[in-house]
Amino acid sequence: MSPFSLEGRTALVTGANTGIGQAIAVAMSQAGARVIAAGRSSCAETAAMAGCEELRLDFADPMAARDVFSGRQIDILVNNAGIIRRADCVDFTEADWDEVIDVNLKALFFTCQAFARAALPRGQGKIVNIASLLSFQGGIRVPPYTASKHGVAGLTKLMANEWAARGLNVNAIAPGYIETNNTEALRADPDRSKAILDRIPAGRWGRPEDIAGTAVFLASPAADYVNGAVLNVDGGWLAR
Repeated sequence: MSPFSLEGRTALVTGANTGIGQAIAVAMSQAGARVIAAGRSSCAETAAMAGCEELRLDFADPMAARDVFSGRQIDILVNNAGIIRRADCVDFTEADWDEVIDVNLKALFFTCQAFARAALPRGQGKIVNIASLLSFQGGIRVPPYTASKHGVAGLTKLMANEWAARGLNVNAIAPGYIETNNTEALRADPDRSKAILDRIPAGRWGRPEDIAGTAVFLASPAADYVNGAVLNVDGGWLAR
């Protein structure tokens, strides 16, 4: 069997209704996994594309996945669900701060915890967290998003430290500027879009499919000795 095959594995992909999550769900299905596409809104389109199961999970409740891993074996967890709010630091509200941190960081941690409690006794499992370029940089006008994505990178390393010797691989992907709902405002601003494109050595915005292959790799046996990595898939942005 190919070391990149996911045959015989079950993967839960959060935020799988559109964009990066949808592309990962489809790619994992194509690699042989049984996929559960989770989202706060319908994942029917993804289910049709990937031939997978749908699950409604709203991570506005950070404990939304606490019971998901009981009574079923899930081998791969992809934490892709996330939100963004934009405002100057001096104008940012506590409500928007809390909402972003709850979904992007708190829910991610407690979903990983619930997965690990089920997977550690089996001695095998893969977690792929979706980080960001703003796990490394500051950005502008997205303070809780930047804080949450720095946190995702840190938690990925911490969990790898605790669980690698017990058979769980925990890694993250830091997407660059990808054509998704989260970047719609940037792509609609001609000046910001040009400034971003001018810095990307690849010369284009990324596509959700550009992230999917890396997720399949990290979830596969080919990545069994990859632990605590945050892989940037950014068209060369961070190398610039």
